[in-house]
Amino acid sequence: MNIYDIKVKDVDGTEVSMSQYEGKVLLIVNTATGCGFTPQYKGLQELYDKYKERGLVIIDFPCNQFGHQAPGTNEEIGEFCTLKYKTTFPRFAKIDVNGDNEEPIYHFLKSRKGGFINSDIKWNFTKFLISRNGEVIKRYTPITQPEKLEQDILKLL
Repeated sequence: MNIYDIKVKDVDGTEVSMSQYEGKVLLIVNTATGCGFTPQYKGLQELYDKYKERGLVIIDFPCNQFGHQAPGTNEEIGEFCTLKYKTTFPRFAKIDVNGDNEEPIYHFLKSRKGGFINSDIKWNFTKFLISRNGEVIKRYTPITQPEKLEQDILKLL
């Protein structure tokens, strides 16, 4: 199995294949709108604006598992992110990243290299960097600011 075999749900609940991102550099992030790390949306959007034409796609998976910090509907979360942080990168339906209802994409990400093999996501804004060929290159902690990822992203672009 590779990341392109996985299907996720968009904000309307429609299944979408990750294969649409084949050949792109992906930064996958579990997010929350009421977290101390929420201002990272600004840095994520800046990276996206700067490198989307070169093949970077930031993928946002809202998650309410940590302190119930993403309590809204998919629509409310999208409205918040668009109005407050002017985000334009792809956002998908709210998911679980750990436990019995963990989404397959997070099972896949956590089972690959990156220093935290098979370990649970600890908090919102954990980030995974994926190469153009679907290899999980690195996992970043929530405290890692988006701008600190720029050099790693450039190596893959």
